[in-house]
Amino acid sequence: MLTASSAGAAGDSQNGETLARIWCSACHVVATDQTAASADVPTFQAIARNPLNTPERLAQFLADPHPVMPDMDLSRIEVADIIAYIETLK
Repeated sequence: MLTASSAGAAGDSQNGETLARIWCSACHVVATDQTAASADVPTFQAIARNPLNTPERLAQFLADPHPVMPDMDLSRIEVADIIAYIETLK
């Protein structure tokens, strides 16, 4: 199981934003300057502000995403970086 601690809890939020823009922005609004995304998925800010979305839970989700999401095959470092970016949006 991939957890935030095994993902390297101190990720690089700047790299996480870059990865989010590459991998996630087709569906999710990942940054305040983004102008379009799918209407039926949460923004990264909404994900960040949901108290149920702990770093551990996000790590598990990114390791095994739901069927609608592609399997991005992210490394542990990339997972930690995306989580670090999401944490900056709280």
